[in-house]
Amino acid sequence: MDMRALVTGATAGLGAELARQLAADGFSLVLVARDEQRLREAAAALPVETEVLAADLTVADDLERVAARVADPARPVDVLVNNAGTGILADFHVSGVDEERRLLDLLVWAPMRLVHAALPGMLDRGRGGILTVASMAGRMPNGTYSAAKSHAITFSRSIAARYRADGIRATALLPGFLKTEFHERLGIDRSGTPDIIWASVEATAREGLRGLRKGRSVVVSDWRYRVTAPLVPLIPDRSMGGWSMARLDRRDAEGRLEPTSDANAD
Repeated sequence: MDMRALVTGATAGLGAELARQLAADGFSLVLVARDEQRLREAAAALPVETEVLAADLTVADDLERVAARVADPARPVDVLVNNAGTGILADFHVSGVDEERRLLDLLVWAPMRLVHAALPGMLDRGRGGILTVASMAGRMPNGTYSAAKSHAITFSRSIAARYRADGIRATALLPGFLKTEFHERLGIDRSGTPDIIWASVEATAREGLRGLRKGRSVVVSDWRYRVTAPLVPLIPDRSMGGWSMARLDRRDAEGRLEPTSDANAD
């Protein structure tokens, strides 16, 4: 059976790895990101039929083009992967309101819009999969990034609970720290962070896709984060709230948002 997956943020990091693994499983692909040249290069490296769709998901017209592709009954999307993401390297009181709006557009509104476009066709066919890349940050009180990722987790769980009986699987994937372009795009210096916190991009993608196949609503990737996850609710908010991405590199304490559909969300 011809199966097709659409992956946002597909040219780098976790998105690129998810695309590779889906191709290895025999899926044809629709790759979505801002940079058309990188999209074409990524598509050329995959051994399956691949479409490219250059779009900035924070731009309304671009988002609607992607939504229309997701909903196209002539070329159905069987698996939707919401992976595109970004962050803000600044505490909330100094971040720009336009930056905050664009972050929410990319991390909250865009995934909701694409799921809304995907569901009618999936329901008609009686099958479908939706993988949403959330984050361990979604379980911590660390600014609007964490709030957006918390929304991603709850929204994905809601879709899984409501539509499971209709043949639709929805999984929220919660990575920890991954060595991708995400931190570099924000200007974060990773040199001082211990190697132990960095998880494997390949293993994270594999665990997310396996969880989707098995119908798991939430997947915490990597053993070290699965070990620590039960401890997170026990840590006082005042202890976790003092951490932010801005404090990873004080040289960019008033850093700007680097909105991109090319970067992995974590």
